[in-house]
Amino acid sequence: MATTLVRPRTTPATETAPRAHKAPALRNLGPNWYASVMGTAIVANAGATLPYQLPGQRVACQIVWALSALALAVLLTARAGHWIHHHDQARAHLLDPAVAPFYGCLSMALLAVGGGTLIVGKDLIGTGAAVAVDTVLFTAGTAIGLVMAVAVPYLMVVRHKVEAKQATPVWLLPLVAPMVSAALGPLLIPHLPAGQPREAMLLACYAMFGISLLATLLMLPLVFGRLLVSGPLPLALTPTLFLVLGPLGQSTTAVNQLADMAPQSIGAPYAGALGAFAVVYGVPVMGFALLWLALAAAMLVRAARNGMGFAMTWWALTFPVGTCVTGAAGLARHTGLTALAWLAAALFLALLTAWLLAAAHTLRGLSDRSLPAR
Repeated sequence: MATTLVRPRTTPATETAPRAHKAPALRNLGPNWYASVMGTAIVANAGATLPYQLPGQRVACQIVWALSALALAVLLTARAGHWIHHHDQARAHLLDPAVAPFYGCLSMALLAVGGGTLIVGKDLIGTGAAVAVDTVLFTAGTAIGLVMAVAVPYLMVVRHKVEAKQATPVWLLPLVAPMVSAALGPLLIPHLPAGQPREAMLLACYAMFGISLLATLLMLPLVFGRLLVSGPLPLALTPTLFLVLGPLGQSTTAVNQLADMAPQSIGAPYAGALGAFAVVYGVPVMGFALLWLALAAAMLVRAARNGMGFAMTWWALTFPVGTCVTGAAGLARHTGLTALAWLAAALFLALLTAWLLAAAHTLRGLSDRSLPAR
């Protein structure tokens, strides 16, 4: 989400001179770049779980998943170099209220690629290896996500100097990460021993669902209130309005994925109740997601007409929309409604379009070295 979704604050040149010769290209590489990994992985995950499958679609999803895995490996390496050679800048990012929320993207990138490994990657590397990879990435992503869900709000309270007019959907990023764990954790349940291990995983995912949902409900009024009182976001930040779709689509995905696993994880009457909850919760939330999608799209059109250019914020148009694809697909699976299957397919086309645009502009920015320097 930013070219730097918002520009990270830099220290004066005189202070950074001793480190200037060490990996200068990495100095402005912020945690927002993990959004490109998330946005790529969700294309593979959503495409493979659509109600409608075209010839060659799964192979295409495998290729996209492999691309996301490669991008994750490269970015983890680059970010490690950033911390080693530019520790001052990395620490400044963490203490910057405009950049710190993007540390939640690291968690979601690990989780999205890990989930994709079990969804489509297993076709290439085998089920056993896929389970092992996802176990590592899910564990790491969940741990980081839970830490950031506490650490970033803590820093905002005690260290960051923020005002209500500074509220943006970016503030949601560290709070959404546990919801991604709740949505992708069920993929591992069939590979756990029957009995308490499965039930523990199921209920842990519901607990993370609650953590993220309630925290999001606290934050959303601030975001919407800021829009009403202070007006539209700056042009470059307008795509971040789509981040609100993240907790909405991902929570719908989570309850449907968990409902699938409930019968083999927990006894009656809870299994049946959780299946009903998936629909009772998911349908109204998906309705609100579509309302917000229309509002965000209208604001995006306005920004485009006013001269909005490319920024890394365009990646905000990918992962959140992808969660709505998987959410709609889950509802279609549990209700049998063709209309919901059509909705999932339509949203996937929007996701694919956004991903192609964001990826093309990002590659061009990397080739002409305008990213990530600006």
